[in-house]
Amino acid sequence: MDYLEKLNPQQRDAAVHKEGPLLILAGAGSGKTSTMTHRIAYLIKEEGIAPYHILAVTFTNKAAKEMRDRVEDLIGEGTNMWILTFHSACLRILRKNAEFAGYNKDFVVYDPTDQKVVIKNCIKEQNVDEKKYPPNYVLSIISDCKEKAISPAKYAQINGVDFKSKIILDLYTAYEAVLKKNNAMDFDDLILRTVQLLEKNEDVLAYYQDKFKYIMVDEYQDTNFIQYRFIKLLAEAHNNICVVGDDDQCIYQWRGADIKNILDFEKDFKNTKVIKLEQNYRSHANILDAAHSVIEKNKGRKHKKLWTDKEKGEKIKYYRADNEKDEARYIAQEIDRLHSKELKYSDFAVLYRTNAQSRTFEEALSVREVPYRVLGGNRYYDRKEIKDIMAYMRLVQNTADDLSLTRIINEPKRGIGDKTLEKLKALASVRNESLFESLTDDEIVEGLPSKAVDSIKEMITVLSQYSQEKDNLKVSDIYDGLLVRTGYLKNLELQNTVEAEGRIENLLEFKSVIYDYEKDNLQLTLSEFMEKVALMSEIDNHDAEENAVVLMTLHSAKGLEFPVVFIPGMEDGLFPGWRAFEKADGIEEERRLCYVGMTRAMQRLYLTSADVRTLYGKTDYTKESMFLRELDKSLIDGDAIYEKKSSTGGYSGTDMGRNPGWSQGGGNDGYSGSEIFRPFDQLKYIKQGQGTGASGSKAGGSDLKEGDKVSHNKFGEGLVLSMEGSTVTIAFDSVGVKKLAKDIAPIKKI
Repeated sequence: MDYLEKLNPQQRDAAVHKEGPLLILAGAGSGKTSTMTHRIAYLIKEEGIAPYHILAVTFTNKAAKEMRDRVEDLIGEGTNMWILTFHSACLRILRKNAEFAGYNKDFVVYDPTDQKVVIKNCIKEQNVDEKKYPPNYVLSIISDCKEKAISPAKYAQINGVDFKSKIILDLYTAYEAVLKKNNAMDFDDLILRTVQLLEKNEDVLAYYQDKFKYIMVDEYQDTNFIQYRFIKLLAEAHNNICVVGDDDQCIYQWRGADIKNILDFEKDFKNTKVIKLEQNYRSHANILDAAHSVIEKNKGRKHKKLWTDKEKGEKIKYYRADNEKDEARYIAQEIDRLHSKELKYSDFAVLYRTNAQSRTFEEALSVREVPYRVLGGNRYYDRKEIKDIMAYMRLVQNTADDLSLTRIINEPKRGIGDKTLEKLKALASVRNESLFESLTDDEIVEGLPSKAVDSIKEMITVLSQYSQEKDNLKVSDIYDGLLVRTGYLKNLELQNTVEAEGRIENLLEFKSVIYDYEKDNLQLTLSEFMEKVALMSEIDNHDAEENAVVLMTLHSAKGLEFPVVFIPGMEDGLFPGWRAFEKADGIEEERRLCYVGMTRAMQRLYLTSADVRTLYGKTDYTKESMFLRELDKSLIDGDAIYEKKSSTGGYSGTDMGRNPGWSQGGGNDGYSGSEIFRPFDQLKYIKQGQGTGASGSKAGGSDLKEGDKVSHNKFGEGLVLSMEGSTVTIAFDSVGVKKLAKDIAPIKKI
């Protein structure tokens, strides 16, 4: 058991736990992956548990691969243990039991781009106004329903039959019908259909309960209802379930994560053993203490506090910029300065609350010729040429996939216009067959426009041949054949443009992707390859070896670490976002997001804000984030953070003196200077009519308090964020955060 000697006492205690439910509360950087992998190794090597009986699930391919590699380092290669993402595990179960789930084994998986095409077609076919019902909005409702196991019929029961709900119901029903007809599932279906399969088939459930006698779940705080249900079904027979997570890092509630899953784990599984991993191996002590001083303000959490035996390190640097350009200039300057002290560019990360903030940092870094990489734009796999060739490959895998055939039937041009395609779809529908089946009928093809006949016949021939032989060919051979024989590559070459050349380079790079997978698996099938690509996440594309500054959202940064981290935009209304004030637990989730961002830093942490910020085309004065005000001020170096007047009449806060106005009596809204010297607000008040709104309605802000919903003559409805003296700060639905004089603003409480 020498391999356990490197673990600390708490990690070792968790690693040698065998029977019964186990909850490992693992703080940021506390070695949770090491603990999990050593527990798996212990079960196999010391307790004699067959790898076949262990299931370990997590959320990203990157995390699953890291865990798999570490386990193999400890016990050797060649195990048939399942260490997979939720989606991959469910996909494997569905492939084996497709007929029980109502699909054939060659079903395809639609990614978000494919889903959008399907729902847009449904919207068009039902004559729904796309402006009133945007595809992304409809898909978000459908996804939410599937995560909660709400079928179209159940949706109708819950929401009634009002006009809006009826349209959503019809679109949901049509969307499901298209997927079923195409023998396709979306990502949400993978877990939902697996749960339904297990619930409706006792023999299948018993098989997997017997197979997986020991279950481990990573990042349990991020599980949603249907993932929770999947795990609970499998664990009910033996009750040997170990979950690892951190309630302080639950930051995905907006996409279905339910923090109650981890907070109530001890209620769900009786006699649970709880182990806290509180020793941090990532960050210096000052960073951990600062992060704790923020997160401890949350009420919905299990008590724990990270500590480290590392040195205290530098204090957290705070900079209050004049505006967003000054903020970006400062950060680029600091990166330049620290990089000259032998830190690599890839050691730096700028973590922002919204993607819209990235532009100014890109510009500032470009001016200094600092290489950077934006994580969060279009993925490589979302580029047109890659989507096209993947559609061809999906058709080889499953010729019934109408969505893929619709995408490539005229890529390259084959003389099939929109009207002809619509007629083909209608005909296929009448004949109750797929588009591909219809096009195998010579009579139908001969009825197409003359210029399309030969090219369509050639396309069908090529796809049919590769489909029949897909199990006998390497994926790279199928790919090469499709590129050449469909005419796709030749068409790009004939264009002879810089853009076409770039597309060709991307297609060649895709060949490298295939080779990489084939190198790891000589028997790689087309189905396996398509699943691996479809299940890739954005973070899986992060290359830690690329020497460039990383720009990314705070949400995307979870699971990563960097020697130097910058968190800009520390302002109320931006971070925390103003929408957070509308939900009961909104601020707590934003605070967890702040905690996650801070604990990504290993050596240095920078926090910045701006006096004035232009975002989404609007310019506003800002107030420093409430999270800055919650920080332990003894841990901060740099600019002053505004604090309310103390009982002695002075101002509290760090006194580093960038803004001389602090010592002279700064305004009570977080700005330097007194309220009388804020011309924009003064002008706004004058235009409002000195105490009456434009319509002459009297101001109604005298009886307001934080949390009140209000209505404003111009800005519409909003939420009161704070009351300070004669100023009320309100987050409006239409224009964002505004500061108003409560005695004269035309507002009334709702």
